[in-house]
Amino acid sequence: AEAARLYRLAADQGNAKAQFNLALMHAQGRGGLSQVIGEAARHFRLAAEQGHALAQLCLGELLLETAAAGRVLPAAPGEAA
Repeated sequence: AEAARLYRLAADQGNAKAQFNLALMHAQGRGGLSQVIGEAARHFRLAAEQGHALAQLCLGELLLETAAAGRVLPAAPGEAA
């Protein structure tokens, strides 16, 4: 839980590595966080937009998995749904 808190503080300041790690924690339901795919996608996207290569890969995989399952992730703020 402490790691998630610290990652969130850094992620809120725009730290791409923290955004990526927080996204992983949400995607896997670890570190005292619930598995919330929408939050994972949001943080992967924030890190990916800063050029974080693994976040770009994970976001792409997440989008493919949700599409294959017939689900749609919520649009990022400012994007068309």
